[in-house]
Amino acid sequence: MVKTFDVPADVLIEKLAELLKQDPNIKPPAWTQFAKTGSHAERVPLKTDWWYIRCASLLRKVYLHGPIGLTDLKSMYGGKKQIGYNLAHHRDAGGAAVRKALQQLETSGYILKVNGKGRIITKEGMKKMDNLAKEIHKELVEISPELKRYA
Repeated sequence: MVKTFDVPADVLIEKLAELLKQDPNIKPPAWTQFAKTGSHAERVPLKTDWWYIRCASLLRKVYLHGPIGLTDLKSMYGGKKQIGYNLAHHRDAGGAAVRKALQQLETSGYILKVNGKGRIITKEGMKKMDNLAKEIHKELVEISPELKRYA
C-alpha cells in the first residue's frame, strides 16, 4: 500500500495544489499579492499561486508531523535573515499566512484542531493524500519500473 511517505514531496505538493485550486473554500486572501511570507524573506513570492502551494505543503506537514501547532509550523517555514555583517539568525515565518491557510483547510474538512495539542489530519484529508500518492506512484512506476517493488 502506497502512502504519502513513499512519493517525492515536490511532486505531491504540486499535484495537491492543483486539486486545492478546485476547492471553493480555499481562496487566497486579498493581502497575499502584497505580503511577504515572513520577516526573513526579502520579496513577495514570485509565483502567483503560492497560496495553494503553501496550503498543500501545510496539509502534508500536518499529515507527517501531526498533531502540530502553529508555532512549530511558523518555525518550519521560517528562514535565515542576514543583518549587516553579523551572523544570520533564524526568523519565523509570518503567522497570518500559516494561520489563514490552516483555517481554510479546516473549513474544507482536511484538518481538525485539537485544543491544547495542535492540528491533526482528518480521515477525508488522509484519504485524499493517500489516493493522490497512489496515482503519483503509478505514474512513477510507468517511467521507471524498478520502483514497483516499493509498492
